Amino acid sequence: MTLRLYDTDARQIRDFTPLVPGCVSIYLCGATVQAAPHIGHIRSGLNFDIMRRWFGYRGYDVTFVRNVTDIDDKIIAKSAESGVPWWAIGYANERAFNNAYDALGCLPPTYEPRATGHIPEMTEMMRVLIGKGHAYAADGNVYFDVRSFPGYLGLSNQDLDQLLQPSGEGETGKRDPRDFAMWKAAKPGEPSWDTPWGRGRPGWHLECSAMVHKYLGSAFDIHGGGIDLVFPHHENEIAQSRAYGDAFAAYWVHNAWVTMSGEKMSKSLGNSVLVADMITRWRPIVLRYYLGTPHYRSTIEYSEAALAEADAAFSRIEGFLHRAAERIGEITPAAAVPEDFATAMDEDLGVPQAMAAVHTTVRQGNAALAEGDKESVASLAGQVRAMLGVLGMDPLDAGWHGGGDRGEELTGTVDALVRLVLAQRTAARERKDYGTADAIRDELTAAGLVIEDTPNGPRWELG
Repeated sequence: MTLRLYDTDARQIRDFTPLVPGCVSIYLCGATVQAAPHIGHIRSGLNFDIMRRWFGYRGYDVTFVRNVTDIDDKIIAKSAESGVPWWAIGYANERAFNNAYDALGCLPPTYEPRATGHIPEMTEMMRVLIGKGHAYAADGNVYFDVRSFPGYLGLSNQDLDQLLQPSGEGETGKRDPRDFAMWKAAKPGEPSWDTPWGRGRPGWHLECSAMVHKYLGSAFDIHGGGIDLVFPHHENEIAQSRAYGDAFAAYWVHNAWVTMSGEKMSKSLGNSVLVADMITRWRPIVLRYYLGTPHYRSTIEYSEAALAEADAAFSRIEGFLHRAAERIGEITPAAAVPEDFATAMDEDLGVPQAMAAVHTTVRQGNAALAEGDKESVASLAGQVRAMLGVLGMDPLDAGWHGGGDRGEELTGTVDALVRLVLAQRTAARERKDYGTADAIRDELTAAGLVIEDTPNGPRWELG
């Protein structure tokens, strides 16, 4: 089946046809590193991680570029307020974002360029645009002339005559208030770089056009980001890049927000839930399941109750795999995912429908366990691991256990210690010392373990 994606520009689901057969190029607008990430930020990276993994499963060679905006008005304002250098704020928060991506199992990008590392490329783009009559310099700023580009606002489907262009402090000399800044004139005490039009710093939009051109060329397959970036950011990127001469993106894919009480989760609104805090209360794999299971174009309304439901649902999947492993030993992931799972993923990354296939297979596997059908258990558990692996949610993958051989060693050590304690509990029960047996169980529960008595003896898992 042909893989299909919803294209924001076309306003419909389209068959995906790569520019280069067998290859996929993706550019994702990444972090603006003025603060640590909340779960709304990480949702975007996670959604496109699932996209990237699915393309890889389908045999494509994926180039995935995710940028870092390490200079902007908010970073500079925080620097002035705190007395901490702007670059130190940016670097600390860049590390926080990467820690969050790693914690939630996102694969590292092929390239992760920073805005401040590409001033020469931005300068060259402005030079060409000024020469073509699409941009002009004024008071040390460089602006894009939106009326010079007939296709402007095609992505967001707005009326130019009704447009209110966001504008920052110091943006003087505009010929038209709807023109947007590509370069901002230097201000005292702010970071700045030399250009032919004076010292200054990048506007928000120019960096992405310049970095896309450098790393993916004049044409690439997919441009991604949150739905809030459609205007002004992505609209202005299109104007710059196509006026420059690039074909730019063939498909535009946007993920929806994470909201709280109906409002977009945002640092400025003070309603954000930081990833660093969340992973102290919920296992990272459960948080990945919570953020990754809804369709990427559906809004997630954050609540603790919804997270608890996600935890319970994922625990049912995890519990089946652990019981299957106890019964049959090592579970080898199937070579291919079931057809209904693949069909769902091919249709605009239908993760909810794909996850329904996972839960159906788990129910079938539990029935096979109850019947003692080891052959079916092995087959079904292998299918579950294959499906979860594509989504980056396989609880048996070493990456979710501390990573590498050391994580496996620690898991084995803990298992041996818990089994020793459980043996003491079993011995207490056999001699009818139920008080001691219950006390042991209570201590293990308090330590965060769930104990289940089965016909084959007690088993444990993390609560």
